[in-house]
Amino acid sequence: MKQTLVVLVDDKPGILNRISSMFRRRNFNIESLVVGSSETPGISRMTIVANEPDSTKRGNIYFNLLNLVNVISVEDITSLPCINREYVLIKIHAGSGKWSSIGEVTKNNGARIVDMGKGSVIIEAAGEEKAITELIENLSQFNIKEIMRTGKIAMRIGVSQDSDNIVSESQEDAAHWAEKKIISYFNS
Repeated sequence: MKQTLVVLVDDKPGILNRISSMFRRRNFNIESLVVGSSETPGISRMTIVANEPDSTKRGNIYFNLLNLVNVISVEDITSLPCINREYVLIKIHAGSGKWSSIGEVTKNNGARIVDMGKGSVIIEAAGEEKAITELIENLSQFNIKEIMRTGKIAMRIGVSQDSDNIVSESQEDAAHWAEKKIISYFNS
């Protein structure tokens, strides 16, 4: 079963290494990991997807992440209502005779052409994992030369992660996230 975790971390050097090293040491596999800035300066948001069928081990991943230095919050959103997206860039080598066919496949899959160079086309798309996989399959009839696909990014519907735990520390309203105190893992 794929486990999707949203992790808030201090935006400091070494945090990505700590997380990937924890997965390596515990022999867990990261299927995808996407990191980006959050709404709070100095805090980054990660979406980590792990493929772990054992619920005990999924709980171990959760708690091991919580124990890492510079990890502020971990939320398992695997079974929660979320918006999930991936992004992909696909380069196809094609002569001008195939551009209309490529354009049709691209349009039918909700993607768009972002570059039409000499002998190549670059297509971009954003959507759910299934839609991105379908686009790649539909374009495979052409000469695909490069694919750059992000992992999953996810955001809970309706509820903000730790939104009620933001604490103002100074006169300048510099906010930081307070750590969650969690003692059990209920997601199965």
